[in-house]
Amino acid sequence: MIYNPQTYKIKDEAMVPFIDPDEIWAIINEAKSTKEQVREVIAKSLNKNRLSLEETAILLNTTDPELIEEIKQGARRLKEKVYGHRIVLFAPLYIGNQCTNNCAYCGFKASNKSIKRVTLNKQEIIDQVTALEDVGQKRLILVYGEHPQYDPEFIAESVKTVYCVKSGNGEIRRVNINAAPLSIEGFRTVKEAAIGTYQVFQETYHPETYDKVHLGGKKKDYNWRLTSLDRAQEAGIDDVGIGVLFGLYDWRFEVLGLLRHVNHFEAVYRVGPHTISFPRMQHASELDIDKSNIVSDDEFTRLVAILRLAVPYTGLILTAREPAKVRDEIMQFGVSQIDGGTNIEMKGYSRKEKQEQDIDSEQFKINDDRSLNEIMNELIDNKYIPSFCTACYRLGRTGEHFMEFSVPGFIKRYCTPNAMLTMVEYLEDYAPEETKEKGYALIEEKMSEIDDPKYIEKVKNRIAQIKQGKRDLYF
Repeated sequence: MIYNPQTYKIKDEAMVPFIDPDEIWAIINEAKSTKEQVREVIAKSLNKNRLSLEETAILLNTTDPELIEEIKQGARRLKEKVYGHRIVLFAPLYIGNQCTNNCAYCGFKASNKSIKRVTLNKQEIIDQVTALEDVGQKRLILVYGEHPQYDPEFIAESVKTVYCVKSGNGEIRRVNINAAPLSIEGFRTVKEAAIGTYQVFQETYHPETYDKVHLGGKKKDYNWRLTSLDRAQEAGIDDVGIGVLFGLYDWRFEVLGLLRHVNHFEAVYRVGPHTISFPRMQHASELDIDKSNIVSDDEFTRLVAILRLAVPYTGLILTAREPAKVRDEIMQFGVSQIDGGTNIEMKGYSRKEKQEQDIDSEQFKINDDRSLNEIMNELIDNKYIPSFCTACYRLGRTGEHFMEFSVPGFIKRYCTPNAMLTMVEYLEDYAPEETKEKGYALIEEKMSEIDDPKYIEKVKNRIAQIKQGKRDLYF
């Protein structure tokens, strides 16, 4: 298939699909994975070059344990080159679980009569955000079902409510969205609320499988969903996130589907997605899927490493669907963002006591329910700098401008010191004494890795200002 980006340019909200399953399978089936080829591909990626679909397929077809380990170590080195030793933290906040879709894998499906349907009102949103701010969260992703009630005006209003909540030194500085696809005009309405990234996951790029697992509702329209973020781009939202629900179809096909989507954005809009997510199938209320494509831990670890090598500049998001042990391992191989202190129960954050997860009141089972501070301690112990940074969005380093910084790897110059500054805010305002001591020791250690003495002084000056009471300082 000859890829002509102009063929796929959106016009009047109609668009020709850019995923060709036969092409993707041909690439997978024709790829040979000799030691020399695998090592050449890894070397290319370590020079911060994007991999083609054909090169990525060489990595996907590798079965040699030695080469798989080299892929993982290559991903680890690449992450350190581009992003340094920092992990961005966020929390999901479910605003409403009403839904008109019937997705076989989702607890929110319209046919599920067991689920407790809830939509947060303004005061309930304020209560949840206050609880999140009071433990130190600065970045949220708001999650909505697909329902007429959750129209662009509703989404925009809920975003504005979140930004207005201030509790002590707490504030939410970044509100991302995970919601249904919108029209161009709908995306414009949401953009005016100063959202961050807008996420729409295709779930599976394989059309036949997509049709089988989406049994009803607007989400059954494969092409409407596939082209949703093109409409976002046309509306001026240049910060978008894509993703796949691994376990619905062959994981190798889905990885190349994600990369074809990346190629499409780069060719048509000269900007890649800001993030790629890779949630893995977990138990949900009334789950009804073919389990033959469930992804093992070994496959999951490997596909994350391959994604890191394939798209060096894109943030990779790992969620609390995964247990702590799996998360701790996979973070080494390219992840740049995780959620921490996660609670996906409706109105769950404001509950005073921790409760056992009720699968009939949540979308799916989470497997890492550690508190934010437990996550912070784990990251610090493993020499990661926990980050709540939002500087790029404040300074316009998004979309094409973000590419200018991140593709050559210059973003590391900003990410590391900004991560330190947000970490100091957490240590001063929310951390227990033990976490505080460990955190400052790590900052002192990481400061030596900045190779510009004048820049070190600037960072130290800002840290001193934060200790004196100033907040929201960044480079």
